[in-house]
Amino acid sequence: MTPHIKLYPSGQTVACDNGQTVLEALERAGYALPNNCRAGACGECKVKVRAGQFDQGFVLDMALSQDERAQGFGLMCMAKPLSDELEIEWGTEDAKPQLFPARESQYAILVDRIARTPRITEFVLRPLGEPMRFWPGQYVQLGDPSNGVPVRSYSLATAPRADGEIRLQVTRVDADAPETAAGRTSRWLHDEVQLGAQLRFSGPHGTFIGDPSVDTPVLCLAAGSGLAPILSLTEAALRRGYKQPVTLMFSAREAADLYDVGLMRYWQVRYPNFRYLPTLTRDAQEGALQGRIPAILGQHFPDLSGHSVFVAGTTGFVDDCVAAAKALGAKPELIHTEGFFAQA
Repeated sequence: MTPHIKLYPSGQTVACDNGQTVLEALERAGYALPNNCRAGACGECKVKVRAGQFDQGFVLDMALSQDERAQGFGLMCMAKPLSDELEIEWGTEDAKPQLFPARESQYAILVDRIARTPRITEFVLRPLGEPMRFWPGQYVQLGDPSNGVPVRSYSLATAPRADGEIRLQVTRVDADAPETAAGRTSRWLHDEVQLGAQLRFSGPHGTFIGDPSVDTPVLCLAAGSGLAPILSLTEAALRRGYKQPVTLMFSAREAADLYDVGLMRYWQVRYPNFRYLPTLTRDAQEGALQGRIPAILGQHFPDLSGHSVFVAGTTGFVDDCVAAAKALGAKPELIHTEGFFAQA
């Protein structure tokens, strides 16, 4: 009899072929269990096993302590069922991912800053404590209220890493912009925070993660630093072997505002199911589309009734893209949005 994995509390079951790990079985069924090393060394795929027996294989104590083993936890990247049924705690009652609890007062060192465009800088942070567990598409909050710098939300721009490194892509808001107060934190990061500085943040926050068990073509729409959560979601999906077509449309004003073009090229070569469609609204460049995404979307996707759609950017951009996607048949339950609101 083929063993199967039972998910608690949803009751969903997944077949697990002989010799297959729990992680491999879940991924084949479309469930995106967090993972990194796939070798029992990072602990990212740690879950509690409620019932059944399994062969844990060789894993490091720093990834799964003896106390955690005694409590019934296991690393699913190495675990192989020995009983006909293995029940694990994963997801919610409707089998969607269970969010990780947000942690306050986490600390990290700013180890690098990379200019992505004239206005967007990528900030690379290395944690000082236990790496934060998060789902691709989520965000953290940081600032320095004691010095008059408001706490702001910034999306994570990569999939989870074993060493806990996180990257934030922040647009600099000029002091004379209408949202002057909201731009205080962005200017603090760009102008005042130096390499080697220790920053305090909280997270993960947000539900811009979709439903990993849905198996449809994916269309991602982003503008400006709204690309950050889209990068995180796309990297995670491609890395875990997502087979359906994945298209990323990125809107920028001018050619200088297009960034991560090298990464897009790498993904296109490495993953045949990935396609990158940049579009410019004020400029013209060979290889880029022309016009706002809501206006040209139907030319490239006349029917979105079978797609999952992810949209991130300013609220105006998100609202316009959602309206355009719905007009092309996109189902509301398959549209996921992350609007960047002005925050006081």
